Amino acid sequence: MASELKKVALVTGAARGIGLATATRFLEDGWQVAMLDILGDTLRSAAEGLGRPEATLALEADVATPGAVEAAVEQARRRFGRIDALVNNAGIAVFKPMLEVTLEEWQRVLAVNLTGPFLLTQAVAPIMRDQGSGAIVNIASISGLRASTLRVAYGTSKAALAHLTKQQAVELAQYGIRVNAVAPGPVDTAMAKAVHSPEIRADYHDHIPLDRYGLEEELANAICFLCGEQAAYITGQVLAVDGGFDAAGVGLPTLRKERRNI
Repeated sequence: MASELKKVALVTGAARGIGLATATRFLEDGWQVAMLDILGDTLRSAAEGLGRPEATLALEADVATPGAVEAAVEQARRRFGRIDALVNNAGIAVFKPMLEVTLEEWQRVLAVNLTGPFLLTQAVAPIMRDQGSGAIVNIASISGLRASTLRVAYGTSKAALAHLTKQQAVELAQYGIRVNAVAPGPVDTAMAKAVHSPEIRADYHDHIPLDRYGLEEELANAICFLCGEQAAYITGQVLAVDGGFDAAGVGLPTLRKERRNI
C-alpha cells in the first residue's frame, strides 16, 4: 500500500557495505526504503535481516540495464507511491595495471559506475519533478579526485560521476531536485578487510590525517544528511568523506614520523 506520510529512499548496491548501512540509517530515521542490487539472494537476505518488511522492498536488477532499471523504479513507485531520495551507490572495480585492462572490463566498469547512475536518475527524476522535490546522492570515490595505481577504469568512472553530479544538479534544480555526491576514502568494508594487506593498510594510515579507515555508518550519515531537509540549500557538491585523505595531498611519512618524535 502506498504511503503519503513517510519519505521513501531508493538505494542501489544495497545488499551489503555502504548501501546496506545507508538503508539501515534511512529506516532508523523513519524512511521507507527500496533496496536494489544485482545480488538477489544476498539482497533478500539483507532485507529480511532488517526486520522491517512493511518499510522495505527488495529489487533485484542490474543498474546498467535500462529495462531492468525502469521496471525496478516503477515497482518502487507502485509500492510506496513516491520516491524522495535516490542513492546511486552500486559500483564495481577492476584493480589491474592499465595495460592489462581489457575493453570489456573498461566498458563494464563505466556501465555500472557511470551509466547506472545516469539511468537511475533519468528514471527517478520525473517522479521527483512531479512531486516538486527530491534529493539524489551519487557515490563517487576519492579515486575520482586523485589518481592512483591499478584503477584506470574505476578512477575514471568516478571522476566522470563527480562531473555528472554537477550537470544533474544544474539541470534538475528547476524542479526542486538537489544532486550531490559523496566521495568515500578508504572504508572498513568486508571487501577492504579481505583484500587490503597489513602493508596496504599501513600505507593508507600514513596518508590519512585522521589515521584510520572510515566506517560504513559514517558514510551513511553523510549520505542521509545530504538527502535530508538540513541540506536543503546544498546542491552540486562533491563531499569527500575520507579522514582528510584528499586534503593532505602528497604524503611525506618520514617527515611526519620525525615530527611525532620531536
